[in-house]
Amino acid sequence: MRTLPAALAEHLAGDATTMCHCWRVTRRDGVVLGFTEHGHDLTFAGTGFLAASGFEAADSEAASGLSVEAGEVSGGFSNVAITEADVIAGRYDGAKVEVFQVNWQAPDQHILLRVQEVGEVVRAGGAFRAELRRLTHRLDQVQGRIYGRRCDAVLGDGRCKVDLSSPAYRGTGTVTAVLSETQVRVSRLDAAIAGFYRQGVFRFTAGANAGHAVDVEDHRVDGDGVTLSLWLPPPLPLAVGDTFMVTAGCDKRFATCGATFSNILNFRGFPHMPGSDFAFGYADGDTVHDGRALYE
Repeated sequence: MRTLPAALAEHLAGDATTMCHCWRVTRRDGVVLGFTEHGHDLTFAGTGFLAASGFEAADSEAASGLSVEAGEVSGGFSNVAITEADVIAGRYDGAKVEVFQVNWQAPDQHILLRVQEVGEVVRAGGAFRAELRRLTHRLDQVQGRIYGRRCDAVLGDGRCKVDLSSPAYRGTGTVTAVLSETQVRVSRLDAAIAGFYRQGVFRFTAGANAGHAVDVEDHRVDGDGVTLSLWLPPPLPLAVGDTFMVTAGCDKRFATCGATFSNILNFRGFPHMPGSDFAFGYADGDTVHDGRALYE
């Protein structure tokens, strides 16, 4: 049961109230911003809450227990509040949002209603709409490990231990031609065999998208040079002259782990596990069951 501060409880018990909502946003990079739907800036709990943001609450759901309730806020882009460039760069993805109810005549009279996370952010014109998810949405995420033939580590992480800073597993180059919003021809990657950077990470080092990273869908080498295809278009259009750094990709197979990265000792899959067709099979006179290791 939530206990209201005495002063706030007395105000709410009166004939007329002067209440509004405020949102404190803590981004994953540590930046803290405050917004309010009130007409003037407010300050409390060590944070300034800006009225110029145009923040306002939209539809919301409330539920008991561990169900995943959701809400929504919308607002306009502002140089002093939320900029479109920050949203495009993903700086608000997964940010923590504390929702307060405040007496705007006496901001010290406030109460924290709930804590949520920013989910999907949609841009339209000069405005945005952000989904607010209850923290219980994390309970829907897979916990622990799944037994499978392929590795479940991320290439280069603490479980994989491949050093992606090694020149052997990364390359740099320049965009020499833009073929589509997700496909570019590049220079300085001629030494790598086709497919080496497939499923790798492409990070812009200069240009309009500097600092942004996208996943590589395909890496092809032909008579016209080296072509990289990206899974998704970057926030801003690709341009000739953009420079980048790209790291090798891994298809998570046991054979690739050994042949490409010499990292079999750190392979985090189960390559000898029989498939479902074998597990549900039955003994007969034609199938060979001699105990040999099964590879994917």
